[in-house]
Amino acid sequence: MIPPARRNEDARAIFAAAVRAVQADHLLTPEVLETLVPGRCAAIRVIGLGKAAMAMAGVLEAELGTPIREGLVVVPHDYPSHLPDRLPAPERIAVETAGHPVPDEGSVRVGRRFRAIADSCEAEDTLVVLISGGGSALAVDVPDGVTLQHVQQTVQALLTSGAPIQAINAVRKHLSRFKGGQLARAAAPATVRALVVSDVVGDDLSTIASGPTVPDPSTYGEAIEALKQHDVWARVPATVRQHLKAGHRGAVPETPKPGTAVFDHVTTQLVGTNRHALDAAAEAARARGYEPHILDAEVTGEARAVAQSHVQTLRDDAAAGPVCGLWGGEPTVTVTGSGTGGRNQEAALAGAIALEDDERAVTLLCGGTDGIDGPTDAAGAWATPATARAARRLGLDPRAHLDNNDAYPFFEALDQLLKPGPTHTNVMDVHIGLIGG
Repeated sequence: MIPPARRNEDARAIFAAAVRAVQADHLLTPEVLETLVPGRCAAIRVIGLGKAAMAMAGVLEAELGTPIREGLVVVPHDYPSHLPDRLPAPERIAVETAGHPVPDEGSVRVGRRFRAIADSCEAEDTLVVLISGGGSALAVDVPDGVTLQHVQQTVQALLTSGAPIQAINAVRKHLSRFKGGQLARAAAPATVRALVVSDVVGDDLSTIASGPTVPDPSTYGEAIEALKQHDVWARVPATVRQHLKAGHRGAVPETPKPGTAVFDHVTTQLVGTNRHALDAAAEAARARGYEPHILDAEVTGEARAVAQSHVQTLRDDAAAGPVCGLWGGEPTVTVTGSGTGGRNQEAALAGAIALEDDERAVTLLCGGTDGIDGPTDAAGAWATPATARAARRLGLDPRAHLDNNDAYPFFEALDQLLKPGPTHTNVMDVHIGLIGG
């Protein structure tokens, strides 16, 4: 039998190994970087957007071996001060910060500079674009007639509606002048080389950071339908509705679609995914004496239902020895309460409730690989069969906290929050279930 303290430590160590495997120094290998610069290149310009952008830019500078004429990357506020020590900071490439998950004035400034860099590219230039999760909010170039405040209100309404990222980003693309392939259109006919770290289930390149370098299959009509389907159409500003309706009737140009000539000199390469993290987690679990099983790499749905499914799967496992169940993906939360938390904390809390009467030695850890879960400083939390009972002894009602979407103070009181800090990567979530034997 693995003691509870050791099992909880193992869960955290396995999660850390998953994160390390998808950080820039592991993903941007010499084999990846040598494909970036074609023989005809006159100048290299760099744009980066997303939580991994600064780390990717630092590794690119250190390893590329080719001078960079200009470059700009954007990461969330406070990220530059949390770059892991082993990762080089960029020197020639400028680093800006902006709002996430809701854009701010910094997002607009960066979005306009991105467009200017792309517009300045000559045919012989190469534009290297470093793309990772969070880019949709961090860089914004709003269309005429729509203000930043209007975009903020729209994004906030979608984020709390339970809408999947595909629906959210269909709207974001059509409230932008460089998302949805429009950055590639601005840079044409220059060569564009994009390196992508995926934070979406299925690794759809048109959804990650709203797909600035790839064709956009979504339309204005689909953006309108996404708002209506998730009951936010009537709540978004009138200017947003007017812009989307104008695009739907053809008065505003659509985003570039598959087969458009602007993509003739564009290559977009997926370099990091949730599966990379799960494989590393499995290896770390095996090294710690567990039999690992990657059970699902595309987890979606309400976080509390996902956790209940995880617990049932662990209960059904009849293996005698220590076992590690692994899941990847990105659940959602439909916010109905006024509490503080995130999807991984909510999943862990639902797991704690489901585990309360379990007699087996189980730990369920749920964490975001970016180190941040919802609007908190935690990546997630972990739960065992003792968690809910310990909370009740402190006067905390697990069900009331779950109903109020208030997982953060619940786990804070128990010292069971997962707090690695910003990791400078993002491949969605990793959930770890350990059965101690």
